Amino acid sequence: MQVAITCRHGDIPDDVREYITQKVEKLLNYFERVTAINVTLDFEGGRVTSEIIVDTEHKHDFVASNTGDDVKPTFDSSLHKMEQQIRRYKQKIQDHRRDRPINEIVESAADEEAET
Repeated sequence: MQVAITCRHGDIPDDVREYITQKVEKLLNYFERVTAINVTLDFEGGRVTSEIIVDTEHKHDFVASNTGDDVKPTFDSSLHKMEQQIRRYKQKIQDHRRDRPINEIVESAADEEAET
């Protein structure tokens, strides 16, 4: 997995860069098929815009952004939005049926057919 942190119109200290990298890598706990993560911080007019783009296999990109006054809280807010999107998507793709598996249904139908 690749993590790219870019900054427009300003610089971020190394400790903040490490903080962002550590937090972003935790997205793998929510969804294993993450291939790349791009974090963009845009400093403009005393405001910070944080944008996170997560590229996954077999799915379009997830995008979350937020604007605030300070880097860490703004980033944390956009990361929370990203976590929610990924959780929602994973919940959607999981099979939540508690029925019997298809192979058991086919076997029982074959057994019933053999009996008659």
